[in-house]
Amino acid sequence: MKKAVHFGAGNIGRGFIGLLLSQAGYHITFVDVAAPLVNDINTLGKYNVQIFGAAEKTLVTNVSAINSNENLDALLDAICDADIVTTAIGPNILKFIAPNIAKGLVKRVAVNQTPLNIIACENMVGGSTVLKNFVYDNLPDDIKPAVDKLIGFPDAAVDRIVPLQKNDEKLLVKVEPYAEWDVDSKGVVGEIPAIKGMTLVDNLGAYIERKLFTVNTGHASIAYLAYQKGYTDMSRAMQDDEIVAAARAVWAETSALLIDKYGFDPEVHGKYVATTETRFKNPNLSDEVTRVARGPKRKLSAADRLVSPATQLLERGKTPNALAKVIAAALKFDYAEDKEAVEVQDFIKANGIDAAITHFTGAAADSKLFALIKANL
Repeated sequence: MKKAVHFGAGNIGRGFIGLLLSQAGYHITFVDVAAPLVNDINTLGKYNVQIFGAAEKTLVTNVSAINSNENLDALLDAICDADIVTTAIGPNILKFIAPNIAKGLVKRVAVNQTPLNIIACENMVGGSTVLKNFVYDNLPDDIKPAVDKLIGFPDAAVDRIVPLQKNDEKLLVKVEPYAEWDVDSKGVVGEIPAIKGMTLVDNLGAYIERKLFTVNTGHASIAYLAYQKGYTDMSRAMQDDEIVAAARAVWAETSALLIDKYGFDPEVHGKYVATTETRFKNPNLSDEVTRVARGPKRKLSAADRLVSPATQLLERGKTPNALAKVIAAALKFDYAEDKEAVEVQDFIKANGIDAAITHFTGAAADSKLFALIKANL
């Protein structure tokens, strides 16, 4: 049986990537530091995945787990024997798993000359490349040529909503019907066996930005506007006609950019946007407004979901009025329980809003984007 090592045994790891790997015939070794979760996986050896609203469940078998804090040798052995390695742990955690992956690769290239692909399935741009850089920081120089030859780090774009949930059944994960997993074919070393639900693409950048500027931009836009109006639940916010209209205006702007930049078919892309709106309106997939809006410092950065499409539109002679409104709303996000929100607000109090716009978005004070943002504050 083919073997997969997957970092992150949480709901997303089990309900998305783990499910697809299992259905493709892999034994999955989940890697996590949550001892109770690791113990449950090893005790049960299986779990169920259920689509929200459906009666039937999909049984995932041939699973085990390793606590990387307690059993490093087992993890290194698993990496040595793996046919694929994947992650779903969150962008900020990649640097913490990199040292152990590096140790595993040192051991692997000495005894196993089979190519291996390591795919970071994270909600970020270039996740596998980021992970590769962290791994290489921990590799001895004399090992790097062998890793260059045998180990691939193809970037990926992933999309499936797996909301916070509490289920009576141990390890059960409830997910939405929609799922997308696109992998950069140019980054693959050797061959990846066919995995239903994973698509190898030659132009991953187009799919990454399509998802980032539609799903992530839309989600963040709704959350920041909803917070201003006092909503706490995303699906309730999507019943507000004003918020829906604002989200559609944002999508009109990002759609214009994506169609112009990548040549997406307008009709096909319009259906993708409509599907995204339907997903956000599904009460089974709802989330807390403050959780979706969290991390405004990252979401306001020049390369992320709000400022990047706005900047690219301006470069094409278009005015991103709807995006500017959302960027202004993000600068007002003052949720006291969010560390980044507190940091943004403290900076504004200490330095003023003009300095904050430039500091967090990168928009120069004499730029059109700066003026658009300022006009919405």
